[in-house]
Amino acid sequence: MDKKIWEEKIKNEFIWFHEHPELSNEEHETTRRIKDNLQAADIEIMDTALATGLVAKIQGKSTGPVIALRCDIDALPIVEETELAYKSINAGKMHACGHDFHIAAVLGAALLLKKQELPGTVKVIFQPAEETLFGGAGDVIATKALTDVEAIFGIHSSSLLPVGTIGLRSGAVTAAVDQFHIRYIGQGTHAAHPDKGVDPIVALAAFVTAAQSIVSRNMDPFSPVIVSITHIQGGNSWNIIPDDGFVEGTVRTLGAKDREYVKKRLYEVAQETAKAYGVRAEIKWIAGPPATNNDPKWIAFAENIALQQGLKVEASPLSLAGEDFAFYQELMEGAFFQIGTGLSFANHNPKFAIDMAAIGSTVEFLAEVSKQALSFLAHKK
Repeated sequence: MDKKIWEEKIKNEFIWFHEHPELSNEEHETTRRIKDNLQAADIEIMDTALATGLVAKIQGKSTGPVIALRCDIDALPIVEETELAYKSINAGKMHACGHDFHIAAVLGAALLLKKQELPGTVKVIFQPAEETLFGGAGDVIATKALTDVEAIFGIHSSSLLPVGTIGLRSGAVTAAVDQFHIRYIGQGTHAAHPDKGVDPIVALAAFVTAAQSIVSRNMDPFSPVIVSITHIQGGNSWNIIPDDGFVEGTVRTLGAKDREYVKKRLYEVAQETAKAYGVRAEIKWIAGPPATNNDPKWIAFAENIALQQGLKVEASPLSLAGEDFAFYQELMEGAFFQIGTGLSFANHNPKFAIDMAAIGSTVEFLAEVSKQALSFLAHKK
């Protein structure tokens, strides 16, 4: 297929995906559109029983290695505020994290790979629900469709890098994500007689302040760690001390040891604060994805290909955002690449926008990474 033709087609698909964003686990039309494109190209769609999203297979040499390309397909509950001619037509929903770009780039790579003689098999994952805490990666993994995959590659758009730039970094690029809920239970009373009850609000306020000391006084200053309090709730009247108060937030870490230590300290601070103020603490910890773990071998491999294609390579911007691509990396080797899509508003901002000029080079980069990865693994065997 002529480059100008396929590039125009993929840009048109990107526009469609941007105009039709769907939230996590609701990506039915998105999945149908992807499926139509794959079937038109005679690319096999695996039987996974996923409600949304899909895994496809481009079969080359049957005895060769197997690698995977992964993209995410869900949007966010954001009202778009861009001036794009193709802005979202689904009210209150927006591709404000670049997943429309991810779909288009991986779809384009699949179409290119289908036209080539491959020394193995490429499985292409269009994953739902990345924006949820647990992420749709677990649902894809549970299908057992990836049990033979030896290496996996994923991408994310970056509004911090210009078009024509690939961000690469060994080790962690995104953080482990954990959520905590704490309910302080006291005894309600009239605000004029606090001695007749046990005030959970005072304990809650003390915890909010004390929790910040976990990072500032317990952690290595050179270790990226965040404890963020994001939601506080307690009481419903100006003159009543309530029975309980609620606080929740998130912990972000890059190192596994830091992750466990912060959890331990947060429990200690919550429980000891409760004891000091005479209330009871109920704590719930919800573990999300771990930190990404880019294999140095595959980062060096991708850098070589990027430079061959005339792309500029920079160190990936570090982020304590989460990414459930990390769940795949717990099971197989792999690397997660940051793709420069033009300097823009940050991800999850209603004015976030992708420069379509990044699509063509990303498609070619992913196709070449896939093909050469198969050759590398085949030669290694």
